[in-house]
Amino acid sequence: MASAENEDAGETGAPGDPRAKLMHEVAQQMDAIETDFGDDYEIGRVITIVEVTGPDGNVGLRVRAGQYPWVALGMLRFAEKILESQIEGS
Repeated sequence: MASAENEDAGETGAPGDPRAKLMHEVAQQMDAIETDFGDDYEIGRVITIVEVTGPDGNVGLRVRAGQYPWVALGMLRFAEKILESQIEGS
C-alpha cells in the first residue's frame, strides 16, 4: 500500500479553507490508489470519517457511508485490522 494515507498533511494548525483541506485529502487518496492499482480499477464503496472542530472548540466526528450499515461496519472492521497490522509491522 502507498503511504500517502499515513501522512498528516495540513496538520500545521494554521486555519484554512476546510473544503480545500478535505479535497486535498481526497486527492492524496486518489494518488495513492493510482500508485497501487495503475489505470485499471474501479472505485467501489466509500466511507468518509472527518474530525470536525466547531467554532466553540467542540470536536465531533462526521461519518458518511453510502451503503447498508452492516456493510459499512464490515468495512470499518477490515480497516481496523489493516491499521493493527501496520502498527505491528512498525
